[in-house]
Amino acid sequence: MTQYLCENAREVVAVEIDKKLIPILENDTLAPYDNISIINEDILKVDINKIVQEKNDGKPVKVVANLPYYITTPIIMGLFESHVPLESITIMVQKEVAERMQVGPGTKDYGALSLAVQYYAKPELMFIVPAGCFMPRPNVDSAVIRLTRHTNPPVTVKDENKMFNIIRAAFNQRRKTLVNSLNNAAGINVTKAAVADALDKMGISQTIRGEALTLEQFALLSDLI
Repeated sequence: MTQYLCENAREVVAVEIDKKLIPILENDTLAPYDNISIINEDILKVDINKIVQEKNDGKPVKVVANLPYYITTPIIMGLFESHVPLESITIMVQKEVAERMQVGPGTKDYGALSLAVQYYAKPELMFIVPAGCFMPRPNVDSAVIRLTRHTNPPVTVKDENKMFNIIRAAFNQRRKTLVNSLNNAAGINVTKAAVADALDKMGISQTIRGEALTLEQFALLSDLI
């Protein structure tokens, strides 16, 4: 995949954690290309903002990857929350995770990841990659999804971090009512009475669960709290 990127992009920066692959990449697969830089590091520890500044004068870049599935969410959220200048992220992930990024309120897959992705980007499922395409065959199907970064978030909120603390708390115990989930949750420090009062002002029942709220409602709730 990196080879195809080299053939189509002005410049490619590849981050690879496996030391054994570096000489194969440098001396074999990518040797014919002069527009590739290979960084032998853990992507979760790399300063992507610094790379973008050095390689692209701070202008938005495209991220393309086959992600290790067990760190899909930390990588995506790390890119968004550190405000890396992004045009888009195109990634292959577990099919269920791709679906989770797109769904709305009231569905079983709706959660903190859905809200976070949709706050920062427009998710678009490109295609499914069945388990049979791989050898050895994994237990799950995969999917390629493209996340196109919003120029401006679809909602305005006074404190982005606070809103996401509220969202995480709401889904940490998703079967509880929102009033009980947020009561003294870490990073929020809000009472049941304050949550109930905010919901009353929004015209929402105090027995509602977080899984029923839209992104817009979470933003308003955060501002009221």
